[in-house]
Amino acid sequence: MSRFPFASDHPGIPRRAVLAGAVALTALAVSGCGRGGDDAEAAAAQGDQRLTRLAPAEREPAPDIRGETLTGEPVALADYRGKIVVINVWGSWCAPCRAEAPHLRKVSEDLRDRGVAFLGINTRDATKEVARRFENTYGIAYPSLWDRQGRQLLKFKGTLPPSAIPTTLVIDRQGRVAARGLQGLSEAELRSLIDPVLKEG
Repeated sequence: MSRFPFASDHPGIPRRAVLAGAVALTALAVSGCGRGGDDAEAAAAQGDQRLTRLAPAEREPAPDIRGETLTGEPVALADYRGKIVVINVWGSWCAPCRAEAPHLRKVSEDLRDRGVAFLGINTRDATKEVARRFENTYGIAYPSLWDRQGRQLLKFKGTLPPSAIPTTLVIDRQGRVAARGLQGLSEAELRSLIDPVLKEG
């Protein structure tokens, strides 16, 4: 049986309209746990361009996000100046976040001694305890900023804003947004965003 209703199930609704709605729902389902309306329209118009890389001349400074980690320590992006920083926006309720977590852990461990730091931004989880259980389950050792209501994420407006959960951002050594992934990433995809920045010297 099809997952989507057809015109015969809805008298008066053309089959073409129902099929169009089904396609739209499918596109949203595979794009991640959440996406802003403007980005959804842009993705539909331009095709699947969920991995974005910027040349150094095109990059804008990342905002100085700051706050408290899931374990209560203060943290700010400015603390990492001079390093490449991989920011992963996640929530324990998000299935693609669970799928990509082992890849984030592995790459963070592999690149730790090469001047690459990882920083999570946890959003929309009900409590810190729920989010910490996620980190414990997947062996995530790098810190995550507690941003339940997304206030820190809003600071990225005007650069490459996170508009889906999960989103991964790569910040270069000069503190500029260099790349973005609007999806759960495989290890290869994650490295494809980081490696060009790592080679910049």
